[in-house]
Amino acid sequence: MTTSRRTDEYQSFQYLTEGSDYKHYDLASELDRVPPTDVPLTDAEQELVDRLTREFVLVSMHDHPNRFPDDISQTPSYVKDGHISTAYEGLAHSSWDCVFDNLLDGICTIESSSGWKWTEVLHDIGMRLCDIAHQDFVVPATSVADILEARDRGTVAWVATLEGAAPIENELDRLDILYGFGVRSIGVTYNEANYLGCGLREKNDSGLTNFGRRAIRRMNQLGMLVDCSHCGDQTTLDSIAASQKPIVLSHIGARALWNTNRMAPDNVLQACADKGGVIGVEAAPHTTLTASHPTHDIESVMEHFEYIVDLVGIEHVGFGADTTYGDHVGIHQLYAAAFTFDELDPTQEDQSPPDFEHVDYVKGLENPTESSHNIVRWLVKHGYSDDKIEKVMGANALRVLNEVWV
Repeated sequence: MTTSRRTDEYQSFQYLTEGSDYKHYDLASELDRVPPTDVPLTDAEQELVDRLTREFVLVSMHDHPNRFPDDISQTPSYVKDGHISTAYEGLAHSSWDCVFDNLLDGICTIESSSGWKWTEVLHDIGMRLCDIAHQDFVVPATSVADILEARDRGTVAWVATLEGAAPIENELDRLDILYGFGVRSIGVTYNEANYLGCGLREKNDSGLTNFGRRAIRRMNQLGMLVDCSHCGDQTTLDSIAASQKPIVLSHIGARALWNTNRMAPDNVLQACADKGGVIGVEAAPHTTLTASHPTHDIESVMEHFEYIVDLVGIEHVGFGADTTYGDHVGIHQLYAAAFTFDELDPTQEDQSPPDFEHVDYVKGLENPTESSHNIVRWLVKHGYSDDKIEKVMGANALRVLNEVWV
């Protein structure tokens, strides 16, 4: 474990009185909730990893670097209280220089039962920004210059991101408002359809709507990154065609390896790369599995990584591990209606994914801290050159941000 980069021991909302200003919850450990797993290295390989993490800018394209209750069943109450703790200690022990924080997203049920309401999203963003403003280790970033400056100071650049555009409803100017709040990337859809297009759970993907095209044009004008990780295939292809700038699939895998709607088919991955975009490989529990690695761990995730690299080229691949600090599997179980997605045509046996072993956590990539160390370790262990590691760990993402952000 790396040494903490923090100069203080700030904990979320310590400027308030716990118990009277907000409800107390025993939160999950940021460093040892489960036994840590390190990719084994020789001394020489470890020296190389240490050097690379010092020299390169490491960017997580998609994560949820906040803390959940140790008793995960308390999460709905914790969410409704609206005081979501940022994992400052975990980030301080990570190697990430920049983290795209996707906030509560699908479980943003502060005021409603279904979530994604405009006022809930603003509450989530505003409360997190308020907490972050009371410390100086995690720094909001709205430009590439902010990311590089944060790295030079030894701090972590924090980018506010939304996984789906449902909260804007049919109000185009809400994109401008979110931009004003610091949001620099938005998913066109989450799992369900919205005013912009179809999510991956829809049986009939009719593609991007006219309003969706207008929204993407506005995002291009604002300098906001378009993300299609949870879109249906046709909606993704339409979004790529509609955007004047590269788009990203910030957290996804290859459907050729694991045949579910949550993964992308080759033609979608290739279209994203052809537009100059970047594909972030994810590690949320029970997603990036493979037939040869049906137990979800770092090896199954990296099999997706290598497949996508072989398909589209090293210049178009990165990592968006989609991890958090707490029982991620338990969160999925609590919010099954929001997170479950349908498999591809289950009536056809040859199209169904093989059986897999359910895990309590993804070994080797359990949270943002562990993923930041083990991905680099795995790449070094498997002989990737310095320049290739630099690209996938952050340079590819920065290239797209330089093209998209203003």
